[in-house]
This record gives sequence, structure tokens and C-alpha cells, in this order.
Amino acid sequence: MQDAALPLQRLLDIMARLRDPETGCPWDKVQDFASIAPYSIEEAYEVADTIAREDWDGLPDELGDLLLQVVYHAQMADEKGLFDFATVATLIGDKMVRRHPHVFGEAEAAPGQWESGKALERLARNRRGTLDDVPVGLPALLRARKLSARAARVGFDWDTVGEVAAKVDEELDELKVELESGDREKIFDELGDVLFTLATLARKLDMDPEACLRQANAKFTRRFTAVEHDLADRGLALADVDVKTMEEGWQAVKRRERAAIKKT
Repeated sequence: MQDAALPLQRLLDIMARLRDPETGCPWDKVQDFASIAPYSIEEAYEVADTIAREDWDGLPDELGDLLLQVVYHAQMADEKGLFDFATVATLIGDKMVRRHPHVFGEAEAAPGQWESGKALERLARNRRGTLDDVPVGLPALLRARKLSARAARVGFDWDTVGEVAAKVDEELDELKVELESGDREKIFDELGDVLFTLATLARKLDMDPEACLRQANAKFTRRFTAVEHDLADRGLALADVDVKTMEEGWQAVKRRERAAIKKT
């Protein structure tokens, strides 16, 4: 297996060259933490998408793009005298050792060990609140799941999945009331409650709400595109038909999918 140190050092050198005030790339030289942060989030999603599609040939490339984001931020920090890549690597290495005393020390593995370690780290950073370090920049559904999970660790939770499902029904009923009132501000608020409770239900089922929604998005895209293609085969476009015809096409696509599943 190739030694990772040399390619990594080459990447660090490339980034330093790109950011060089005199000879660097005009675009790279003017970037800052805020301007690069959205790309970091985007690249993380690209990795998740590649894994979801099981594109193992493409995964190294996407992981490289994500690694570049870490290198980029570390280079900008180094330029400001804040920290460097070695600091980043050292801190995460120390953290992994600290949180796995049953692997790197003499302690026995114990339930809640990871979370108790994180709690001590929060105290060390003067973040004493239970929810203090749940990042506000996370996608809203994912943050909702993490917020409810953090609250659950101190006992603020439902006992069963059924109770959460009943809460979803309750929130939906409250949303329906506001839909009849037509008050957009209240509708906005109640719809948020529905989504938050659904994220909590996903947590209770040990599922990732973002992954659930991505799958739903993919399914909708697949079926809608199939309807569009079926119409094209008949010499029609979506603009040529009414909603009833589209719905009939949608149901036909669903029946085909079910039949295909049964055959397998």
C-alpha cells in the first residue's frame, strides 16, 4: 500500500502554492473561511451521494474533494497564525484515543462512554448546556434529529415509537387548523413542528431523516421522469395533458415498479 505521507504533503504544498500572494491562483488567493464553507458542505454531500449510489470507483475522487476542503481551511488558518494542518490531524488523533480508552488504554468498553467523553469536552470548552454544541449550520432535518437525540440523553424523550407517531398526528391536526385559518405565520410555525417531530420519529426508528428524504427525492425523480418518458413515447409533453392524466401515468409507473420487484 502506498505511503500516505508523500501524497498528503504534495496536496499541502499544492494548496500553499495556490494561495501564494504573488504566484497563486487569482480565485484561490481571495477566498476566506466563509466563502469556502459552503463548498465544504457541498463536498460532504457529494461523498454521501456517491456512497448511496455505491459508486466505489468514484468515491476516492469525491473523498479527495472533501479532503481538499480540510486542507484549504488549514492553509488559510496557517496564514493567519491560527493553526496548521498538523494541528488538525493531531487534535483528531488525540480525540479518538481519548474517546476509546477500551482500545488505546486499559479501560473496559462501557455503555455511554463516547457520550460521557463528549460531555467532558463540552465542559472543558465552557459549553455546559445540553444543546450548546449542536452546530447551527447543519441541514435543518439533521440538526432536528441531533437536538432531539441530545435532549433524549437527559431523559427528555418519549418511551416508544408509537408515542412519537401519535405526536406526529397531533402536530398534523394543529397544522390543519391553521391551514383553515389561513394565517401564514402560524402555518409556518406548525409546519416546522411537524417536520421537527418527523425528525424525532426518524431518530426513534434509528434512521437518518436526511437519508430518508434523499431516497424519497430519488424515488420522485425516477417516477416523474418515467411518466414524462411514457408521455413522450405517445407523442405528448407534460404541457399537453391534465393532472388526471399525469396521475394515471404515475400510478402506472408505480405498478411497473412493484411488478419488477416481485420478479426479483
